[in-house]
Amino acid sequence: MMITPEFMAIWVAWLLAGGSPGPATMGIAGTAMSSGRKPAFAFALGILAGSASWGIAAALGLSALMLANAWVFELLRYLGAAYLGWLAIKALRRAATSGGAAPGTPFSGDFRTLFAKGTAIHLTNPKAILSWGAIYAIVAPADATPATLFAYFAMLYAGSIMIFIGYAFLFSSARAVRAYARASRWFDLAFAGFFGLASFKILTARLEA
Repeated sequence: MMITPEFMAIWVAWLLAGGSPGPATMGIAGTAMSSGRKPAFAFALGILAGSASWGIAAALGLSALMLANAWVFELLRYLGAAYLGWLAIKALRRAATSGGAAPGTPFSGDFRTLFAKGTAIHLTNPKAILSWGAIYAIVAPADATPATLFAYFAMLYAGSIMIFIGYAFLFSSARAVRAYARASRWFDLAFAGFFGLASFKILTARLEA
């Protein structure tokens, strides 16, 4: 596996996509703000368990699919570019309508319950499996072996851990929540710019090939 500048750009886009508002991040943020760090940590661990399940399933499935059908690899690459473009549009819309409120959807329960709820949210989110499949197709060569795909999984999953556990810590701090609320529009504009650029680079790289 080669760590190229292009891969690092996609890895940063993966981090931003994971950190942008969605069911997982809003659940972690809301739980942290309402119940504190430990419950948010339990919920985040559940999200990560669901993410690992989809990531491993995508790696196993893609390694077989790409060996048998080269067009699947190409289709997922363009779907990945389209997904990043859609995230850019969503971020622009949030920036245009944001009222400065911090995101949050609180969940309650003991450690085991919160872990199960986090896992269920990610396992039932169809975007999760599509995101993993698309990102593999973007970063990995068409002849990638299972070992290569799992190496990419390790790198991408490390980013997911940083984001989801980071949310549990960040939003359990009242000062951080206030700072995020004040700057949320600027965060969304930055998300939109980076997602749009990453989508454009993927499309133009394929056109030049």
